[in-house]
Amino acid sequence: MENSAIDEFGRLLVEKVRDVVIQNCDRRLRSDAKSVVAKRWREVMRHATPESLVKEIIPDIVDDTISGLLGAIDQELLQLSFTASTGETVNLVSVARDYGELSGSYGPGTSSGWVAQHSKERFSRDLFDLDDMFS
Repeated sequence: MENSAIDEFGRLLVEKVRDVVIQNCDRRLRSDAKSVVAKRWREVMRHATPESLVKEIIPDIVDDTISGLLGAIDQELLQLSFTASTGETVNLVSVARDYGELSGSYGPGTSSGWVAQHSKERFSRDLFDLDDMFS
């Protein structure tokens, strides 16, 4: 069964989310990478067991992927809608345009983002000390 709209969605999802996240993670592994996350990864790699290294990077990679998906919506590359449990349907691109970026609301690493507010699993707190700058 051929569906060009679904094929386009799949292509955009792979190119604009998956591939970008892999490239970002690969950049973090370079010895000259200066991001907070890259520095944390290098420090963990110096002292970690394989299991503790994987436990450290899994949340970062998951958060990068979700942030990448939300970023693609923010940039209007993916036109998606969401239907809430109340039955209300919202166009996510319009929400991002009118109320602020979804990727910013996700906010992994910040105390005010969705991750800190809602996650029951581990996550990086790399940017918690910057919260005062934006409040």
